[in-house]
Amino acid sequence: MKTYELRAPAPPAGVDFSRELNPQQLEVVLAGDGPRLVIAGAGSGKTRTLTYRVAALLARGVPAPGVLLCTFTNKAAREMLARVEHLVGGEVRRVWGGTFHHLANRLLREHAGLAGFSPGYTILDQEDARELLGDCLTAQARGQKSLAQPAVVGELLGLSVNTLTGFEPLVLARAPALAAQLDDLSRAVQAYRERKRAMDAMDFDDLLEHLRALLAARPELAESLSSRFLHVLVDEYQDTSPLQVELVDRLAAAHRNLTVVGDDAQSIYAFRGASPEAILGFSGRWPEAQLHKLETNYRSTPAVLLAANAAIRANQRQIPKTLRPARPEGGPRPALVPVADAAMEARFVAQRVLELRDEGHALDDLAVLYRAHHHGLELQLELTRRGIPYQVRSGLRFFESAHVKDVLAFLRLLENPLDELSWLRVLRLQPGLGRASAQHIFGALRETPDPFRRALEPAPLPGVSGRAARALEGLRALLARLDAAEVRASGAAAIECVLAGGYADRLPALYPEPESRQEDLLQLARYAERFESLRAFLSELSLLAGVGAEELRKPGAPEERLTLSSVHQAKGLEWFAVFVLALDEGAFPHPRAALAPDGLEEERRLFYVAITRAKDELYLLTRQIADRPGRRQSIQRPSRFLAEVQGEGCLERWSVRPG
Repeated sequence: MKTYELRAPAPPAGVDFSRELNPQQLEVVLAGDGPRLVIAGAGSGKTRTLTYRVAALLARGVPAPGVLLCTFTNKAAREMLARVEHLVGGEVRRVWGGTFHHLANRLLREHAGLAGFSPGYTILDQEDARELLGDCLTAQARGQKSLAQPAVVGELLGLSVNTLTGFEPLVLARAPALAAQLDDLSRAVQAYRERKRAMDAMDFDDLLEHLRALLAARPELAESLSSRFLHVLVDEYQDTSPLQVELVDRLAAAHRNLTVVGDDAQSIYAFRGASPEAILGFSGRWPEAQLHKLETNYRSTPAVLLAANAAIRANQRQIPKTLRPARPEGGPRPALVPVADAAMEARFVAQRVLELRDEGHALDDLAVLYRAHHHGLELQLELTRRGIPYQVRSGLRFFESAHVKDVLAFLRLLENPLDELSWLRVLRLQPGLGRASAQHIFGALRETPDPFRRALEPAPLPGVSGRAARALEGLRALLARLDAAEVRASGAAAIECVLAGGYADRLPALYPEPESRQEDLLQLARYAERFESLRAFLSELSLLAGVGAEELRKPGAPEERLTLSSVHQAKGLEWFAVFVLALDEGAFPHPRAALAPDGLEEERRLFYVAITRAKDELYLLTRQIADRPGRRQSIQRPSRFLAEVQGEGCLERWSVRPG
C-alpha cells in the first residue's frame, strides 16, 4: 500500500487564520490527522470552519482529489469550494465535493459493472420513480382493490433503505394502518426493484444503497476507494441516516482522517431516518476521535442565548455545550406571551409584525414558526384580512394542501352539485378510479338536473358499469350521510362526516404523515364551528383565498413577505424577530412524542432550534383556551418547555389585553 505522509500542520501562506477565526475554530482548522468530531452550536460558524479546514488541508499539500467533502446540498458544496479557491487558489475544482447522492453516483459510474449496471445507467427523477412504482402497485392490485398511493409507498421504501431496515418491519412500525396491504405492497416493491434492474436504472436512494452493497461485497474495492480519499469531511452530520453514516465510515477507513461537523442538539429529522446516534455514537465507532466544540454564537443576543441554553439543558442524551454570545449585551429578554386562544394569538402576531415593520424592520426579516401546519391556520386568515403579505416555507398555504382540498370538495358539492372540479376530485378519491373513469361518471351525472341527487339513487347510470359503478356505489353511503339536514347546516359537522365516512381511514394510503393531516382537518372543523352555516363558512374561505394581500412596502422596493414555517423547515435560517406559536401541552411537544423512544428529547431539540433562529427578538406564545368539538372550550397548560426556560428567569412575561 502506498503511504502518503502529510507535512506538519501549519497555516497556509497568505491566510492569517488567527485573525480570521476564533480560537475554537482555529483549533479545528489546524488540527492534524485522525478522526475529529466537531460539535458546532447554532450560529457558531460551522460552515466557515469547515471551509477553512479544507483550505488548510490543500495548503498543507493534500492533493485536491484526495479530499472528499460531503454536504446536504450541491449549492452548499459549490459555495464552500468557491470560498476555498478564493483563500488558497490551486486546483480546488478537483476536490470531491457534493451531496451524498452526487458523490455516490460518481463512484458508481466508475464501477457500475461490478454492481450489475452499465456505466450509462439512468437515474430516475422523483416523478419518474413515482410513476414506475405506481405501475407496479396498479399491476399488483389487479383492478380488484386499491393499494396505497406511490408517494406513500415510495416514502416508506426510501426510509427503509436509509435506516437499513427491512421494508416490511418498517411499514409495520411507521404505517401500521397499511398492515392489511403488506403482502401486496411487498410484491409491488419487489417488482419495482426488478423493473429498475431490467431498465438499467436507479432512483436516488438506490445510488446510496448500491454503493453500500458494492463496498460490503468487494472489500478490495472498499480499501481502494478509501485509500483514494486522504481526508473525508462531512457537514450537518446530525442529519445523516444510518446508511450515510456507514458509507462515510467505509470511505474513511483506510486513513481514518474523518472530520464531521454537526450539533446533536439540532437533530430533529427522525421522521426522515436521521438520528442523534450519528453523533452520540461517533466515539464508539472511532475510539481515537478528538472532540472539538464551537460554542461562540455570532447570531443572537445574550438574552436569546440564555433562553436557548436553558431550553436544551434538560435533555439527558447529549454532548453538553454552552452557547456564548459574540454580540455585546443588550436587546430585550424573550417574551412569554399568554393569549386567550388562537384568534387572539393571530391578532397579537399580526399587530406586532406591523409595529416592527413601522420600526424599520423588513417583513423578510420576521418569521412565525410552529410545530404543526394547522397551528398557523388562524394566523393565515388574520394576515389575509389585514393585507400582510406572507409566504409559507412548505410552499403551500393551509387551504392549498391536498387533504384540505379533498375534504372541501365534498362540502362544495352540498352547495353546488354542478361543481365539476369538486366532483372529479371526490370521484378520484374512490379506490380504483382514475381521471378518465371519474370524467366518465361525471359526464353521466351532468346529464341530470341535480347530479348530487342522481348520485344518491341506486339505479345504474347509463354507460357506467364495472369498477366505476362499484366505486360510485361505495361513495353513495357517504353522500347520503352528508345530505342529512343537520350536516348540511354545519361546516364542522360536514367535515367530521367526511372523516368518519371513510376519508380518515384512507389517509394513510393517500398521503405521507396521515396523523398530522387528520389533525389539520379536525382543526379546520373547529374553525368552521364559528360560522352560522355551511354556506357562510365556504363563502369566507373563498373570499380569503381570492383576496390578494396588499403589498406593505415602500414604492420601488422589492416585495417583502412575512415567513410562516414549521420549525423543521426553518432549520439553518435566521431572522431578526421570531414568533413561536401554540406552545401548549398537547401541541408542542406533540402528544405522540411521549409514545416514541426518546421522542420527548427530540421535541425539546425542536424547541431549541426554534429559539436559536431568533437574532434579536423572540416571542413565545401559549394559548390558555383550546377549542374542542361541539364549540366546547377547555383550559390547557403551557408547554413544559416554557416552564423549563422560565424557571431560569430567561423570559419576560407579557400581558395581552383585548382591544
